[in-house]
Amino acid sequence: MKPSAPPRRRSPAVRFREQIERAEADGVARETMTLRLTYGDASLLKRDQALGVSDINFAGGAMRFLGVRVEEGGVPQSELITPS
Repeated sequence: MKPSAPPRRRSPAVRFREQIERAEADGVARETMTLRLTYGDASLLKRDQALGVSDINFAGGAMRFLGVRVEEGGVPQSELITPS
């Protein structure tokens, strides 16, 4: 009998889109959120071919995903930061 494959993680785009939309539904403005990503998740997000041109941009030297500022690296696990 073959061992089962480990479960696949959802893409960072899918995971964080849900979290951003949930936070926004709770009244948090996207401009006040920060998406802190591991280098691996940031790389996956940048290469995600399922994303539209309007989903991710690099204007003004800063990366934004769905209007939320992205910070790359310096974290052991990716997370969405919202104001308390």
